[in-house]
Amino acid sequence: MRYMATYDLMETFRNTNQWLGASALSLASYPVFAMVPNPALQWMAAWGEVTERTFQRMVTKPDWGIHSFTCEDGKDHLVNIETVVEGDFGDLIHFQVMGRDTKPRKVLLVAPMSGHYATLLRSTVISLLPDCEVYITDWHNARDIPVSAGKFDIEDYTLYLVDYMRHLGPDTHVIAVCQPAPLTLAATAYLAGEEPEAQPRSLTLIGGPIDPDATPTDVTDFGNRVTMGQLEETMIQRVGFKYKGVGRMVYPGLLQLASFMSMNGERHSKAFSDQIQRVMKGEASDHDAHNRFYDEYLAVMDMTAEFYLSTVERIFKNCEIAKNEFTIEGKHVDIGKITTVAVKTVEGANDDISAPGQCVAALDLCTGLPDEKKASHVEPGAGHYGIFAGKSWRNNIRPLVLEFIDANAGPKPGGGAKKKTPTAQKSGKSPAQKAAK
Repeated sequence: MRYMATYDLMETFRNTNQWLGASALSLASYPVFAMVPNPALQWMAAWGEVTERTFQRMVTKPDWGIHSFTCEDGKDHLVNIETVVEGDFGDLIHFQVMGRDTKPRKVLLVAPMSGHYATLLRSTVISLLPDCEVYITDWHNARDIPVSAGKFDIEDYTLYLVDYMRHLGPDTHVIAVCQPAPLTLAATAYLAGEEPEAQPRSLTLIGGPIDPDATPTDVTDFGNRVTMGQLEETMIQRVGFKYKGVGRMVYPGLLQLASFMSMNGERHSKAFSDQIQRVMKGEASDHDAHNRFYDEYLAVMDMTAEFYLSTVERIFKNCEIAKNEFTIEGKHVDIGKITTVAVKTVEGANDDISAPGQCVAALDLCTGLPDEKKASHVEPGAGHYGIFAGKSWRNNIRPLVLEFIDANAGPKPGGGAKKKTPTAQKSGKSPAQKAAK
């Protein structure tokens, strides 16, 4: 109960600050106060507006905001975001451009589940839409998943990816960004051993901790410094009474956000004080640079406790992927069995989260893969965010990834006939999970 009380206390604190912001904005905005111009009232209204928006965004799932798209014919085509595979802990969604012929490149983007929603890859999706049929993993917020849905650890996560790859078919090209890179590699190896015909054509791993010890960072140092008991005691709480997942053990999004903010506290404080000044002067807008960034940055989601703890223990502490010792339901997943899937790694030279050397380690693990199907790229001057969503991605990395996809496209299924979009599938547990039981 003490964990549940702590969770509700954090939510109460957030809710109270949202209410204080709204109250300050309403009070300071009374028309009668305009008769006596007072900078203090203007500041109070600006503070209230920024504060209300800030604390409200913490529990709001961002919208994709991709409504239409200009195609090669010069016309705007509507984008329909459809769910093709449903699951308790995540969905597979497709960005269907209406009225456009199906693109030959079918791309599965594996989004991180490390505190933020899949919308963190919004700009990545937009950059790929002109040339690809884009699918992405849309992980659910653990606070909204009833306890009756069961557990969700890194083995379950991997089996979800197996199910998505199997559903999309062997003409798929997978791009994993950051946290899911090790588990996406494991999912590919799982298919290589269990169902080789369902393997994707290519696998691109971007800034992921395949071997966290290859180049230590603050993230890996933290994982090695604390014990699992300390993590469980200080980071894990039970979802409070407000949400559907009441009673579920989670690593709360608000606690993660506090950690994120504390790493660059001075910079964030200045950003918010500057925004208050801009609101006072009438220079701010609903979609200005500050709001665009923080609307996404502040929107955090809870992770299941078993996923968070098993990630730290098995990926960072025990390095099961790096040592090729990862297992699912006690069965070894041998990365060396990948023999036909082309693998490319992408790293940022200035990445302080997954430093150069951590991701490229995947190529050494693919002992059964010929050298001509391996590739790597280190982007000069790029940080972690830049290698999948920034200028480095748009100008340099994206073209290289598309070239890699084309070079490993292989023969089109069915002699080049147009392939229909996969039909929607609904399930609780992933079929791959059920098969592994």
